[in-house]
Amino acid sequence: MSKNLLGNYPQDDNFVNIRKNPRFLKLDQDAPIVLLVNSILTQAVEEGCSDIHIEPEQQDIRLRFRLDGELYEAARLPLSLLSPIVSRIKIMAGMDISEKRLPQDGRFRATIEEREVDFRTSTLPTAWGEKLALRILDRANALTEIRQLGFSSNNQANLLALSHCSQGMVLVTGPSGSGKTTTLYSILTQINSIEKNIITLEDPVEYTLPGVNQVQINPKAGLTFASGLRAILRQDPDVIMVGEIRDRETARLAVQAALTGHLVFSTLHTNSAAGSITRLRDMGIEDFLLASSLAGVVSQRLVRKLCCYCRQEYTIEEQLAKKLGLPLDIGRVFFRSKGCRACRNTGYRGRIALQEIMLLGSEIRDLLNRGESSEDRLQKTAIKNGMISIMLDAITKAREGRSSLEEVMKTIFMGGL
Repeated sequence: MSKNLLGNYPQDDNFVNIRKNPRFLKLDQDAPIVLLVNSILTQAVEEGCSDIHIEPEQQDIRLRFRLDGELYEAARLPLSLLSPIVSRIKIMAGMDISEKRLPQDGRFRATIEEREVDFRTSTLPTAWGEKLALRILDRANALTEIRQLGFSSNNQANLLALSHCSQGMVLVTGPSGSGKTTTLYSILTQINSIEKNIITLEDPVEYTLPGVNQVQINPKAGLTFASGLRAILRQDPDVIMVGEIRDRETARLAVQAALTGHLVFSTLHTNSAAGSITRLRDMGIEDFLLASSLAGVVSQRLVRKLCCYCRQEYTIEEQLAKKLGLPLDIGRVFFRSKGCRACRNTGYRGRIALQEIMLLGSEIRDLLNRGESSEDRLQKTAIKNGMISIMLDAITKAREGRSSLEEVMKTIFMGGL
């Protein structure tokens, strides 16, 4: 392998210029370790992966990539390459290469195919050596317009209405990896203007947003979500984004900010839109405060999109349709993919979000003020007032061929059909 593939490296070890290597992982043990690491990074970015896992085992190294939420094995490498690979990545990420007994975190930026990509790096000592996990933060994949998020026309209109509220709190909920941060970044990109002072509190700051004041949480230095939010309220903000509401103090401050004329966005880990009210109540927020401060809740999941090159129609059995409680007007024709070269024989390419958006109209506010706001009653009232449940959104998108029935059911029920 000629050395001119390596490019010219700047003085700063945290910034690397990576060029395309067409012979990915066809390198022998004597090949430059820098080229091997660069090749791994390039391959993962070009495939659109979100994570890289370099895992030592008893006999060799397992290299896995996460694509569309699923891990797959990319290669097996000789165990003798573990130490140089780990050392190289530690140097790039500004970690201590001599420390092998404790976990470490780091970050670096690379230029891959003429675009800058950030990598968030973590090490973990295991029985067979240090394991590496790299999160790929590619701005090209992250900063998406709201219309590209896969919302139904009704949900997109509701989200745009929430994003242009003059004040109040808007929550985005869902499990880890459900695209909450992407949705929040899309909202901030949509509303960002010279007339608005937008400040975020993040842990960590994943992508930089031009024109937005982004604050990195640093608990070791005393900068927590709660203390940061107090400081932000003295900065004349118009819009505040709190990466996550994790405790009672942060929840109270977020509600206070929403009640005093600010538009506040944040996230919670709940399984439904109505569940967010239960979670805030568990944090000590009274119902009357929620009725006054909460504007709406977006609950979402991510599912894999069907490959458009090998997608095919099929008809499900009537018994299954009844079991799922499918509305009669939905029909029984759905789609699935058989797998092809374009989707690496998985049947899927990319991901799309399933959502439900609960707007706090007068009826829901009345329920909260009267203390009659059980999660089930809130959900039923929201649906009566026009909310499309995440279940109906899932079935609709499966019916349209955007995902498969098996995939959306697996995601909604955590088990499948």
